[in-house]
Amino acid sequence: MIKPIITVGLISFTGAWAFAQAPVVDLNDPQQTDQARTTTQSTAPLVIANPTDVETRLLILERKDKSRIEAQQRVQQQLDTLQSEVDVLRGSIELHNHQLEQILERQRELYLELENRFAGLSQQTTSVANAVGVTTSGTQSEAPVGQSEEQAYQTAVNLILKERNYDEAIPAFQRFLSGFPNSSYTDNAHYWLGQLLFNKQDWDGAREQFESVVNKFADSPKRADAILKLGMVEKSVNNNTKARLLFEQVVSEYPDSSPSRLASEQLKSL
Repeated sequence: MIKPIITVGLISFTGAWAFAQAPVVDLNDPQQTDQARTTTQSTAPLVIANPTDVETRLLILERKDKSRIEAQQRVQQQLDTLQSEVDVLRGSIELHNHQLEQILERQRELYLELENRFAGLSQQTTSVANAVGVTTSGTQSEAPVGQSEEQAYQTAVNLILKERNYDEAIPAFQRFLSGFPNSSYTDNAHYWLGQLLFNKQDWDGAREQFESVVNKFADSPKRADAILKLGMVEKSVNNNTKARLLFEQVVSEYPDSSPSRLASEQLKSL
């Protein structure tokens, strides 16, 4: 059987299209028919039914993009606000930690003072038991008038801790050191006096008192603090080289102490 063949000739198009030769298609062959249809569709011009629809879509896309940018900006502002709040909280925590450390340090000092006080009372009790009424005339003549060793020391300490009268505390400790040079509280008195002079920026006077603790009382619980304070004195007079050596000495000799941690912080600032 002979299959009919339809031959499409040349068709002249005016306007936008040039001459083109139409393919020869076997109508009884479905594959050739589909290929011809596809070729015809691919060569057809693109026609936009309504240009206004494209503009509308572009406007919608622009609005969506703008909304997305605004949302990102809002999120960034929220993140910035949260970061600021975190920074404030971190600073508050650091401040509270510092204050807590100061409170613990003060409690430690008070505990040591009480311990020394009980030791002094025990020594006095032993002395009274061995020799009732025996006193040292030289000490009495140099001691603050009307006060015993315990009373003189406690009066000077109370001027700091209770009354906050630092100006009066300085001569009180000086009188105590003059009247009771061999007291069990002598190292503490030197340290307190050095701290008072340090607060008044009397660097030479403070240095003298702290050096007394460091050089004369090797077993004193105040020795580590005294070395730390000596470093701070040298730092205050811009002698950073000597200050660094003193801070390193605290870290080396007292590695697990509170003064060691404070000395490490001072080393970071040099």
